Amino acid sequence: MVCSIMQKLSDNACRPRASTGLWGEALNDAQRAAVEHADGPLLVVAGAGSGKTRTLTHRVARLVAEGVHPAAILLLTFTRKASQEMLQRAARLLDQRCERVSGGTFHSFANLKLRQYASYAGLSPDFAILDRNDAEALIALIRKESEAASRQRRLPRKNTLADIFSRAANKAQSVEDVVFADYAHLSEQMDAIAALFECYSQRKREHHFMDYDDLLVWFQRLLQDAPEVRRRISASYRYIMVDEYQDTNRVQAEILYHLTDANHNIMVVGDDSQSIYAFRGANFRNIIDFPKLFPGTRVIGLEENYRSTQPILSLTNVVIERAREKYSKHLFTRKSGGTLPELIETEDEHTQSVYVVEQIQNLTARGLRLEQIAVLFRAGFHSFDLEIELSRQGIPFIKVGGFKFTESAHIKDVLAHLRVIANPYDRISWYRILQLVEKVGPRGAQRIYESIVAAGTGVNGLLSLKAKNAGLDRLKDLYRSINATAMPLAEMGGAVVHYYLPILRQLFDDHPKRAKDLDQLLGILERYRRLEHFLTDMALEPPNISAEETLYTAEAEDRLVLSTIHSAKGLEWQSVFVIWALDGRFPSLYAMANEEDMEEELRLMYVAATRARESLCFTYPRQVYDRSQGILLNRPSRFIDMIPDDILKKRSIGFSGISQLRW
Repeated sequence: MVCSIMQKLSDNACRPRASTGLWGEALNDAQRAAVEHADGPLLVVAGAGSGKTRTLTHRVARLVAEGVHPAAILLLTFTRKASQEMLQRAARLLDQRCERVSGGTFHSFANLKLRQYASYAGLSPDFAILDRNDAEALIALIRKESEAASRQRRLPRKNTLADIFSRAANKAQSVEDVVFADYAHLSEQMDAIAALFECYSQRKREHHFMDYDDLLVWFQRLLQDAPEVRRRISASYRYIMVDEYQDTNRVQAEILYHLTDANHNIMVVGDDSQSIYAFRGANFRNIIDFPKLFPGTRVIGLEENYRSTQPILSLTNVVIERAREKYSKHLFTRKSGGTLPELIETEDEHTQSVYVVEQIQNLTARGLRLEQIAVLFRAGFHSFDLEIELSRQGIPFIKVGGFKFTESAHIKDVLAHLRVIANPYDRISWYRILQLVEKVGPRGAQRIYESIVAAGTGVNGLLSLKAKNAGLDRLKDLYRSINATAMPLAEMGGAVVHYYLPILRQLFDDHPKRAKDLDQLLGILERYRRLEHFLTDMALEPPNISAEETLYTAEAEDRLVLSTIHSAKGLEWQSVFVIWALDGRFPSLYAMANEEDMEEELRLMYVAATRARESLCFTYPRQVYDRSQGILLNRPSRFIDMIPDDILKKRSIGFSGISQLRW
């Protein structure tokens, strides 16, 4: 435990809030202590909704007001927008001098210094920066050359390779370690991937290219290997401040350590309980070990919450208290009222979806706008059934993180195989199916489709084709095995998925994840009796919002928000539903084998719960069979199980308790 070093500056929770004074905004005691901290390392553990941005901006304004030259203050953030907004806010508190503070992202700062000291780093000062698209284009070129030279089977796609290389840089690991840990299904291609990475690195050096990750890696090396440069850069900044420190990776932490070589006046703000991006390279140990890295660190906890009601905070306090290693905190609020969070057990997944939809309809009937409601989930496929129900009820939504169910290429592929059974002359679906067959291109698909139409016998027209093609023979065998009049729909879908899985493995590097989506699709099929009803639900609301769109577009106004928890961090809503709070889904079965993964899953649950302002509801289906593991999942998430009834209200909902009928 790290709780012993937490300063209890908010012990007197009922003390009046500090007056606004010079700054024009109220500061509580803990915030004021952080703002007025003088010299030396400072760690501000900012609980969810505790006003960390206010604290950072006030400290910038105070330092400038006391005569510190703005250029001698360095404010590092994770987005350019966050940096600009903080400095603009500080300028409103004081004056325009605050906008001249040296603010920016880690990457922009590294780029600036690498160009300034290029000769010391062994670089050309006019190096070109590759954005993600440029990096993938270069990788694709090398990949094509490698395949042609070695005549080996297809290498992973360019975006997968770029992800592997980036993860290796951010985690300060070898490509081999990343593949074996995070992409085990690609381990047979390890030698080819490693060789391609070496070629990629060499090509960048030859052409004076730097990708985003290189900026951090080369800057860290410059600071480490050039003491004169390190001292010069470090002496330029009397005060360093860092936002969202829990999201820093190992390379960024080392950069910050070197930047304090001359002055140890570093202030980092973050929340260990919201460290949830290990898959991107974020290192939980950075914030936990900060006092060890910087002896004499003062730790201040921000515990007063300005977002949620006390019943919600009481629950989140219990959830995060279960963390094995943490800075203990007890969030409280001065807001009055609020209802107890709920845990709802439903009969099955569809009952869960219908219940959530009815509760959303009740909220909107009472005047709450859809955009003030969010449904959060651990993995993108968890919302598939809910998306169908929302579309059926005509409730508009935007999904953030993962793809909309009907937009996923692999889902579209499987649906196309079913659509031609219901409509044998569906040209679009036939073209999609046929071009999945090896050695069948657009022209071949057209010829086969025209033959099917000419035969006038639907799917049987495919079976009568005389073409010699092993892939087409497999497709024919699939449709011979399907008896559309006598076969249960779920069995029909199972036959299609069984046929499609080898194609899935060929098409997608992340095929294990997509196979999970197909399991979810089969679960949805089980509740339908007629193919036409299922396909109608799939087409009720044609997808018009892509997963890449953000919540801040005009199209997103007054739409329900569906979001993965990772994508929801930093956001808040009036009412929040957390679905699939089922042990084995949240936490996932895969995480249960690793203690560190389980700790991050617990923090994910904490992040989900702290997004709610007024109402919070967890739901889970009573019994779910996990096909991949062959086990029955039937208990609520261990993270919220056994929480006392006076903190979490529990109810069980059967299908008879909701108005919606099955097809």
